[in-house]
Amino acid sequence: MRLFNNASEYYVRLSQEDERAGESLSIENQKMILTKYVAEQGWTLVDIYVDDGYSGTDFNRPAVTQLLEDAKNGKINLIICKDLSRFGRNYIEVGQYVDYIFPTYNIRFIALNDNVDTANQNSAAMDMMPIVNIFNEWHCTPLMR
Repeated sequence: MRLFNNASEYYVRLSQEDERAGESLSIENQKMILTKYVAEQGWTLVDIYVDDGYSGTDFNRPAVTQLLEDAKNGKINLIICKDLSRFGRNYIEVGQYVDYIFPTYNIRFIALNDNVDTANQNSAAMDMMPIVNIFNEWHCTPLMR
């Protein structure tokens, strides 16, 4: 697989509608933040995967399913999310993708606001990632609501 340092894709998600007609404000904001970041890096935005109205506790979401299929087929080499919770709120599955599956396919993963970047495995943010993922999952448990 070839890596294209100037190509990127990003994923955005919102679990609850904000009752706005069309695209939710949260999705619009995530796109703005990530598009700006991609431009600042000098990368080319290749695709945007959007799941609006889907819970991050389940990875059976249309856009994330397509994103993962594209990753396995070598169409993606960099995935960027606003934060880890936007990719998913399942501690085990997020960890499996970031730590095992994405590296298998030579995919770099960035969770921008959490300072997670798999290109820098020795960062404090990578060390804290499992704890952040646990809190993201706990946020969805009935006791936390």
